[in-house]
Amino acid sequence: MITDVNTEEDYKQVQAEVETYLQKATLGGGFDSLSGADDQELLRLSHLMRAYEEQHYPMPTQPQTLAGMVELKMIERNLKQRDLAELLEVEVLRVTELLQGKRRVSIKLARQLYKKLNIPADFILEHA
Repeated sequence: MITDVNTEEDYKQVQAEVETYLQKATLGGGFDSLSGADDQELLRLSHLMRAYEEQHYPMPTQPQTLAGMVELKMIERNLKQRDLAELLEVEVLRVTELLQGKRRVSIKLARQLYKKLNIPADFILEHA
């Protein structure tokens, strides 16, 4: 029984064990079909995997620039620069300059970023 995941090999072994429990649950009609012991073991293995992933594959928590935040919002909404310009009611060139960091944010654009993209006002002010 693996009690700690320190290497990629350990990680792959835990993945394979998790997959076994997932298949067992699928064949049984759902997670309720797992025994209490199986359920606890799946939970334990999942925690081991998460700890390894957080250490070796960290996910950025939030963009550190306004351009990065705008790009994230574009990805979330599947927007192209042209679509974003239309949504924000600005020229495409303005969006391009914003994303490249070549132009500062006006009050009007800051308001649109807040209203239309739900970017927090304090983030806009800190990174403008």
